[in-house]
Amino acid sequence: MSQTEAWTIGRLLAWTTDYLKQQGADTPRLDAELLLAEAKGCQRIALYTAFDDVADDAERTTFRELVRRRAEGTPVAYLLGRREFYSLSFRVTSDVLIPRPETEFVVVALLDLVKQRAKDNRSDTAELAIADVGTGSGILAVCAAKYLPSSRVTAIDISPAALAVARANAADHGVANRVEFVEGDLLSGLADGATFDIVVSNPPYVSQSEMADLAREVRDHEPHVALVAGERGTEIIERLVTQASARLRPGGWLIVEISPMIEPAVRQLITQEPRLEPGATIKDLAGLSRVVQARRK
Repeated sequence: MSQTEAWTIGRLLAWTTDYLKQQGADTPRLDAELLLAEAKGCQRIALYTAFDDVADDAERTTFRELVRRRAEGTPVAYLLGRREFYSLSFRVTSDVLIPRPETEFVVVALLDLVKQRAKDNRSDTAELAIADVGTGSGILAVCAAKYLPSSRVTAIDISPAALAVARANAADHGVANRVEFVEGDLLSGLADGATFDIVVSNPPYVSQSEMADLAREVRDHEPHVALVAGERGTEIIERLVTQASARLRPGGWLIVEISPMIEPAVRQLITQEPRLEPGATIKDLAGLSRVVQARRK
């Protein structure tokens, strides 16, 4: 292609798609569109009616820098500073995991559980106390507060930087007044006597040996403290199961995202906890075990 040819939106997208594909990007066209929309300050859909428009110098400069960083492995969500989750837009930084579609199954499980409680005529359904352990960007805590507007939510994380992101997201979605943010290691730092109807969590569940097999952008850019559990991948969940069993009210529920590979081990941990009984395992759209549930006896 002639270098004297104008850099239209269509040409920029075509060139960048090919370039990012060569760099190993899984979704090069989508990445190119998202980054160009960011550089232009427009919605992605607006690009489709502007293929013949010429990008100005400032837009091309901004776009070039975003593409350079993407080619080096920086995830698109970190470049944009946001990611959609459960139809809501959340702020993200390199201090938190990037929200993933698999975690939406935790939200679905939570809402289904609360709906079932209402059908069972539980009088306390409207005032549920919910804990989000390892809140990260706050996606589970915010969704719980937003879609269960009478509930009280406690969002816990060991990282002060992650809690800052979660607080910003709670404010963005108008639920900051109903979410308490606590810095702590799982449930161990809570006040004596603090109990919950439901505990949800997307804890670290990657084993140390699995880290080498993760995509480069995950391995090199997302916080390891939120990913790696230990040699087996179940170390954090084991502690969570024990602590949650002591903090759940009778009839309360624990809802935890897992890796499909550790589902048998996690169910065994639940079975071994005398105060809990295992519930149904929820599978994702690929038929893989994604969320385990346990009920407090």
